[in-house]
Amino acid sequence: MTDSATDKAVKEAPSTSADAQTSNTAKENPKKESLFFNILLNIVIPTLILTKLSGDEYLGTRNALVVALAFPLFYGIKDFVVRRQYNAFSILGTISILLTGGISLMELDPKYIAIKEAAIPGLIGLATLISMKTRFPLVRTFLYNDKVLKTDLISERLTQHDKHAQFDRALSNATYLVAGSFFLSSFLNYVLAKWLLQSPPGTAEFNAELGKMTAMSFPVIALPATVIMMIALLYLFRRIRQLTELEFEDVINAH
Repeated sequence: MTDSATDKAVKEAPSTSADAQTSNTAKENPKKESLFFNILLNIVIPTLILTKLSGDEYLGTRNALVVALAFPLFYGIKDFVVRRQYNAFSILGTISILLTGGISLMELDPKYIAIKEAAIPGLIGLATLISMKTRFPLVRTFLYNDKVLKTDLISERLTQHDKHAQFDRALSNATYLVAGSFFLSSFLNYVLAKWLLQSPPGTAEFNAELGKMTAMSFPVIALPATVIMMIALLYLFRRIRQLTELEFEDVINAH
């Protein structure tokens, strides 16, 4: 190989290595979801369409319903394509949107929407409790996973201090709190739907009520459930610190 060829190979090698590293980093760190666009496309725009554009002089009841539900549906599909992450909750959200649209377009009794709104979080809460008896408890997906915590380090310290039994009890308690957040969401979903959905489907009034339900779902339902989930997370952090003698900064996964 000539000197010039050697120099060229040496110059290109770091670039190739850097490109490979960049590619691996991109795969390991998929593009994060935008909270602003999440709220805008899942709540704000559908609410405005349902409440303001359902009249005959605008889109009409059916078209407004289809257009409004299309925003969260296509956002979920786009988010999956961009981030390349399989997310069971995104799938459940898509199913929920399709069920709402189907029930509304078929002009079924609004009580079925209330039942559907309560059923999905209720089933997740039930699955969370049932999973405690399996090898894959869902609490490890929600709270105790290697994306949030340095689980290997925690397990090593628990072994050193012989505290695995106590930690398992702490996980069980956290599981009850997580399941409770879903059961609360289920109850509030049902109450909100029964309270707001009074008009028959296929009318502008029903679309407006559906829009109000969409707008109120975040402050009325998501916030209380999130607070309980945060309480469960803080409780788990406290028990980890007590059982392992590791501080928060030691166990949180910064990456």
